[in-house]
Amino acid sequence: MNTKLTLSIERQLIQESKEFAKKHGKSLSHLIEQYLKSLTAPASEMQEEHSALIQLKGSFSEPTISDEEILISALIKKYKP
Repeated sequence: MNTKLTLSIERQLIQESKEFAKKHGKSLSHLIEQYLKSLTAPASEMQEEHSALIQLKGSFSEPTISDEEILISALIKKYKP
């Protein structure tokens, strides 16, 4: 059974949240309800929801070249005569 709840939130945040909800085809009430459920869900439920992410852990290796080296290489290629 749904019950009404009154909240005091900054006006700008309310407006931005309504726009976000509309973009994603959801109501603001639904977004808030889902957020509160995620906060109060037992750890086991949260772990089940993210099991796919947990399974992917370690699947990707970090690049062997640093960001700085990538940038230097790109600049050399760009400005090479």
